[in-house]
Amino acid sequence: MKVDFDIHGGNIEKEARKLGLSTDRIIDASASIVPFKLPKKLNNYLINSIKNESIKSYPDRSYSEVKNSIAKWHNIDPSMILPGNGASELFTWVARDAGLNGISSLPSPGFGDYQRALRCWNASYIHNPIPLSWTNRNPQPFPIKPKTHVLWITNPHNPTGQLWSRSSIEKLLTNYKLVICDEAFISLTPGGESQSIIDLTKNHKNLIVIRSLTKFLGLAGLRIGYAISNSDRLLEWKEIRDPWPVNTLAINATNMIMKDSKMHKKRLNKIHKWVEEEGKWLHQSLSEFSTIKPLPTTTNFQLIKSDSSILNVIENLKQRGILLRDCRSFITLDENWIRISLQKRKQNIRIINTLKDYIN
Repeated sequence: MKVDFDIHGGNIEKEARKLGLSTDRIIDASASIVPFKLPKKLNNYLINSIKNESIKSYPDRSYSEVKNSIAKWHNIDPSMILPGNGASELFTWVARDAGLNGISSLPSPGFGDYQRALRCWNASYIHNPIPLSWTNRNPQPFPIKPKTHVLWITNPHNPTGQLWSRSSIEKLLTNYKLVICDEAFISLTPGGESQSIIDLTKNHKNLIVIRSLTKFLGLAGLRIGYAISNSDRLLEWKEIRDPWPVNTLAINATNMIMKDSKMHKKRLNKIHKWVEEEGKWLHQSLSEFSTIKPLPTTTNFQLIKSDSSILNVIENLKQRGILLRDCRSFITLDENWIRISLQKRKQNIRIINTLKDYIN
């Protein structure tokens, strides 16, 4: 299946042009990015990075400084880290290794970019459905054990928002030649870090963990993520990838947020409080509708099932400057499903009030 990134979410500039609106008049609840501005200290640091002309030089191809700062945060060896141009670039290299190891299992519904990456290498994959009904107990055991060579896991899961338990994933590591765990949303999830499996990469060479910083920082346009795996694998990727995939501004932002633990933790606390408060408010507000049902979630987005097609509702809200996530790009989901990403309270109220004009 070809993934249509026009219904992927986050296409705010394109939609603004079509609607004849400025981007600041649009609520983009289709992309799961924190709605907060950068910490002032980090914002000023990036501005100064431009003023002092640090971007005139090529980035350090070894990425030594940024690898050291990430390594210190996660308490792992710097040789086990490879920064990337967002998580998506790293998925491309992950998919190369997946193809070399056999058939991949993609739990579905799931993030469509995994398929794009696997097709780059003509790698074989199959979809394995996960249950679309669950309780609000967290973390939950990973629900399937596909009989393939490679297993892709998203934790917490996208688009359902379920947080898988570390113990249930650890038990799977001996069952597969390669396990890929995408932890893009785990730092945004209250209690999420306790279920991370990053430290398991020290003793399991068949494990790759991918992290994204763009959602945490609210800088999707800067493109920064990193892979954590055994050093031999990452060295091989480094030798065959583009010479300078990560730009200097992304490196500088990562260095600062990883080195300044006070700022990092303050940011995390702010996000977790927001997810807990706004997540609860939005879920309760959505539960008051009779024709849609919000499913339990742990992170900054909510998956919602409608009794009937909700495409007209998505289009009507778009015309009023509110973008929701059309879930047809997720395998096993159809036009009855939408995903709403958390916003600040004012924007969340506007979303709920506008929904009331179109559904019961």
